[in-house]
Amino acid sequence: MLNCYLIFIKIPVNICMSDKKSGFNVNDRSEITIPLRNLIALLVFVGVAITGYFNLTGRITFLEHNMAIQDVHVKQNNEFRIKWPRGELGALPDDAEQNMRLTHIEKQLEEIKKATEE
Repeated sequence: MLNCYLIFIKIPVNICMSDKKSGFNVNDRSEITIPLRNLIALLVFVGVAITGYFNLTGRITFLEHNMAIQDVHVKQNNEFRIKWPRGELGALPDDAEQNMRLTHIEKQLEEIKKATEE
């Protein structure tokens, strides 16, 4: 059986970043000053990161789809490779014509053999 232990950590409820020694005070009215070029660079970076993420996920999805389609083609090719020589998938029209000619030649050969024996 898995034993679980709970660990309690005491955290002060009143967290305040003010320190009378440093003069640093953070509250709901605090302001941050940032240069405009840094703000623009930050926005451009976020835009490029988002675009890169969606392009990457789109490419992965595309490749996974192509791999699934290729797997289907490989399975069909494997089935064809095995069944075609056995004649389970039919024959070409040229094969049927060739078989008819061979049958006709065999009949003619039998007739010639009978005629030479008599």
